[in-house]
Amino acid sequence: MYHKAKYLPAGDRGVVVELGNAITPQINERVRGFLLVLEEAKLKGIVSVNTTYRSLLIQYDPLQLPYQKLVETLQGLESQLYSTQLPPARVLEVPTLYGGEFGPDLDFVAEHAGMTADEVVRIHHSTEYLVYMLGFTPGFAYLGGMDTAIETPRLKTPRGKIPGGSVGIAGKQTGIYSIDSPGGWQLIGRTPILLYDPDREPPILHQTGDYIRFVPISREEYDSIAQAVRQGTYEYRLVPRKEALAHE
Repeated sequence: MYHKAKYLPAGDRGVVVELGNAITPQINERVRGFLLVLEEAKLKGIVSVNTTYRSLLIQYDPLQLPYQKLVETLQGLESQLYSTQLPPARVLEVPTLYGGEFGPDLDFVAEHAGMTADEVVRIHHSTEYLVYMLGFTPGFAYLGGMDTAIETPRLKTPRGKIPGGSVGIAGKQTGIYSIDSPGGWQLIGRTPILLYDPDREPPILHQTGDYIRFVPISREEYDSIAQAVRQGTYEYRLVPRKEALAHE
């Protein structure tokens, strides 16, 4: 059901546009649609736009675009959401080595779920995960769609440093640490590919609205891919979702 957006001031240079009050693909589509409409409008005075699961934070220059005028303009743009055509979704394949030294918490996740480690891995990689938003660190994707059967609490004490590429679970979410960083997620595996590479164009391959697919690999495959990534010869598989589904 369609609900009108709420426009909320965020300090003297920001406005939050709330498009819903839940985490759903439908509301997130409206968020991405609003971002597209804004980009096409090219409003003078807009400094930056950041999206979340259900809203947008718009930073603006009040000397060029007063608050009330901005809100009125945004309300006018809102009517275009029905006719906005979003770019086709893509799927980024993420080769992942589960368990062992790269997934030290896999057994705990399995024990918490009352199943074997192999069952956790099967459930985890059998879903395509929607990228709702990017944040926390460059390239870190907030994913939706994880099976609640493997839902697991965060660590009571976060780790001071988690290697980039680590795949984890925290509550109802799963995700990939894009760079070395602290974190409290349960680590179940690691990917040798780079979700963020400042020397690559573009540095971040996936975008909001894309999907992530985890593909289990062996240690030999992990080492081979890692070497190709270091040499700059690895070919990332980022394909239109329709094409990906056709090959299943």
